[in-house]
Amino acid sequence: MKQTPAIKMERRLLYIPVLHIDTNLINARQKLVAVNQLEKWYEDGVILINMSATAHGEAQADGNASRTRKVNQNIFTATPPVDTSEPLFQKVENALFPNGACDENQRNDVRIVCEAAKYAAILVTGDGGSKSQPGGILGNRHKLKYLLQVLSPDGAVDFVCQKIRERDENNVRMASKFGGELPPWAGHD
Repeated sequence: MKQTPAIKMERRLLYIPVLHIDTNLINARQKLVAVNQLEKWYEDGVILINMSATAHGEAQADGNASRTRKVNQNIFTATPPVDTSEPLFQKVENALFPNGACDENQRNDVRIVCEAAKYAAILVTGDGGSKSQPGGILGNRHKLKYLLQVLSPDGAVDFVCQKIRERDENNVRMASKFGGELPPWAGHD
């Protein structure tokens, strides 16, 4: 008699791109609720979080010891940042700063976007897109949509919640159709 192989449930780690966090989301004081949730999912093995070498360097530049400790807990890219003469840099610069990046902070914003695009990551940032700062990266994300996905921290939490629901619903369907036990984390992420 032929025995049916056991059906594998979806793993806990979601099949989504790595989330690249921007400098403004280091969260050393743990006051950013959405970032706290993203960090919890990272610790639980649900998502992957990285940052660009540019964001890593920016976060250490002010010399704040607690911020430096926090940023050093993150994995960051080790490749050199995109050069200002490269077509990708120029494309992103035109989207964010049509008159050109005026200073190093703006050039760093361009580099951070470029690195996320280079690694096919989702960029999570708090830069712009608000009444007080309508531009910035979030306010111009529609211009970047063919390069990468840009989300606010709340948007990233919503996105991950949706993917968790889909994963858990699929595991419930598989268990009910083919038998087997749900993983202990199902319904708890």
